[in-house]
Amino acid sequence: MPVLIQRQAARFFLCLAVAGAMYLPGPFANAQQKQLKAGAAMVDITPPLGLGIVGNFIIPPATHIHDPLHARCLVLDDGTSKQVFVVADNCGIARELLDYSKKLITAETGIPGENVLMAATHTHSAVNAGVDGEWRKAGSKEMEFEDYHFFLARRMADAVRIAVNNLEPARLGWGSGSVPQHLFNRRWKLKEKIRNPFGEMDQVQFNPGIDNPNKVEPAGGTDPEVTFLSVQSTGGRPIALLANYSLHYVGGVPVGHVSADYFALFAEKIREKIAQQVGDTPPFVAFMTNGTSGDVNNINFRGPAAKHPPYEKMNIVAEDVAREVLRAYNEITYRSDISLKTAYTELPVAVRKPSQKIYEQSLKVKNSPEGTKFSHPLERVFAERAVHVYENWPGQVEVPLQVFRIGDLGIAGIPLEVFTEMGLDIRKRAPFAKAFTISFANGSFGYLPTPAQHKLGGYETWLTVTKVEETASEKITQEVMRLFEQVK
Repeated sequence: MPVLIQRQAARFFLCLAVAGAMYLPGPFANAQQKQLKAGAAMVDITPPLGLGIVGNFIIPPATHIHDPLHARCLVLDDGTSKQVFVVADNCGIARELLDYSKKLITAETGIPGENVLMAATHTHSAVNAGVDGEWRKAGSKEMEFEDYHFFLARRMADAVRIAVNNLEPARLGWGSGSVPQHLFNRRWKLKEKIRNPFGEMDQVQFNPGIDNPNKVEPAGGTDPEVTFLSVQSTGGRPIALLANYSLHYVGGVPVGHVSADYFALFAEKIREKIAQQVGDTPPFVAFMTNGTSGDVNNINFRGPAAKHPPYEKMNIVAEDVAREVLRAYNEITYRSDISLKTAYTELPVAVRKPSQKIYEQSLKVKNSPEGTKFSHPLERVFAERAVHVYENWPGQVEVPLQVFRIGDLGIAGIPLEVFTEMGLDIRKRAPFAKAFTISFANGSFGYLPTPAQHKLGGYETWLTVTKVEETASEKITQEVMRLFEQVK
């Protein structure tokens, strides 16, 4: 073959090889073909006064709005698919209400509901959003929405539409920091077992108090990592920051006050620290999602006791978390050649119902005369709950599980109050450079202790508080790993 022809052939095949390399599949495959876009929005979801504030055994009416509640939305679009995050200031939102909102979103934007992750922050200073709506026998009538439920669903869908309207070329980065000083496992092992409302003996007590001589040591650990996704325009203007921290909530709110807790305070503080120019349009939106905090709060039961005026402690927590996020924020690298992938499934899980013996025992307690003295102060409360569960809850429930891949960042959404141990396990096993879990996502199905924690007992393991079978955490972890592999 003449030398000239050999050289031309070599150049031809080299061009083919380079062209092929440009389109290798992977998390950054769309760089030459698609333009990554992002949009964010925030809408007011503050309830009217008079509705009941949930989060505790007593449900007082709302008498004051300390700070407004919001639903925050982030939409990502890689040119092939969209991912949507909606985070609402609420204690927990019924799956049926969220599904209703997703239907509005799909009808109005074309985005499939499986690509929409909707979560509550778990503030304990918001009004009822229909939790327990999904816990019925098959064939019973659907959840009856109240006026605020319709309003909440409508406003969450509006946030998505506005965020879609705000889509613009974007770049993404992610990072993490550590804020251990506000996290304490609230479940403590005891020297001597104590009786629970069903007459069983627990080895663990939740929130045991500082001066309790019966407590020995925490029954689990904490997760100090605060992880975040940062979204900017291609010119560097901040669009959104979605953070995740495993702290149940802070509280310190007077009775009757509506408040978004530290979640919203963090959002405001990080917005101020990133120093977006006043008047920027569209405005920068910051989020705080609840991580795996089912057994964690910010009360140090080792002491000494610390007293704070209302709202002071949540300000301290929010400031410390925002400072750490800002430190890490200034170190991250951004890129636009990122692809998105989503996976969703509904996992059948058995519902945890009382035995016949506990049902009959609970009926007697429920029907006992007023003024009857019981061995446990919550015995009648849980007897009434147990009877309701036995007579009305289904035998099985479908647990919606969802994962997002954003480049080499993995995010899982689980509709339960996930224990920290499980969250750490998911992060360790996830096939990504960084991963985190959002609890209270796509529903509110109660606590999710591990089987080992179930054996220890304690409030988070009691019947009606834990609504799913005792091995549910293992089944859900396995399914999340399968979904992660699917999108990897």
